[in-house]
Amino acid sequence: MHPTDLPPRPSDIAAPAFIPVPLSRVRHDGWTVPRQCNFLRALSVTGSVSSAARMVGMSRKAAYALRGRSGAESFAAAWDRALSEGQARAFDWLMERALNGVTTITLRTGGAVEVGHGPDRRLVGSPFRPGPRGSGGRPQKVT
Repeated sequence: MHPTDLPPRPSDIAAPAFIPVPLSRVRHDGWTVPRQCNFLRALSVTGSVSSAARMVGMSRKAAYALRGRSGAESFAAAWDRALSEGQARAFDWLMERALNGVTTITLRTGGAVEVGHGPDRRLVGSPFRPGPRGSGGRPQKVT
């Protein structure tokens, strides 16, 4: 896989313009301005609130609480833009892998190496897989 085939890192993405959420007190382990900015950057890469919150050391619940605070309108608008961009980026990356395939390297017993290229088998048919047992075959919402 070539380095340009990988999705971008949050440090490679500019955060959407926003006015930081005003905080009554600043905690080093809370939603500092740099942490808010890094969260939006991670969100624009991953397209997942849970993943972006985890990347900045916060919980999904804390992220939604920050979004719901008074004075967070600009942050919420930037969140929506970043989430949309991240989901589009993730979809594009997955489609690229599904359509153009991936290179796989398999090490066999005795030191033999097998190199192959084909569709990413983890993605093939994934929309058609049934949900977990006990779900009645319905796909489960992933967050």
